[in-house]
Amino acid sequence: MNAMAILTERDRTAVRKEFEKLTGPVKLVVFSQELVAGDLCRQNEQLVREVATLSDKLTVEVLNPAIDRERAEPYRVDQVPAIAVEGARAYGIRFYGIPSGYEFSNLIDSIIVASTGEPALSEETKASLQALAEDVDIKVFSTPT
Repeated sequence: MNAMAILTERDRTAVRKEFEKLTGPVKLVVFSQELVAGDLCRQNEQLVREVATLSDKLTVEVLNPAIDRERAEPYRVDQVPAIAVEGARAYGIRFYGIPSGYEFSNLIDSIIVASTGEPALSEETKASLQALAEDVDIKVFSTPT
């Protein structure tokens, strides 16, 4: 473990407990480009690697969109740093920037959803979503506070 760990022991304990819900494997694909955003990309990669040590169901793949073009292209990620969260199938979950602060719990939740294939939604919400005529691209913007 890096001497300057991002996650505290308390964070790791809480996340390990959450990860008891994991049922299937999850791949975290990290998009990094040293020349574009070196420090941010390094922090993002370290955070993802620390999270991945908390469950044997998690694997990490790091891609540089400029170098690993063929492998990166299907993800259609156009900014770095970024993370794609993939379970048995690709749900299109992407995080741009470093998921710290409040966004960290969203990363953990998305890993659980990708692993189990079961979003934590009410029956009412699921019914509303079934009524949609076409796919919807949802983007949530947040700023670190």
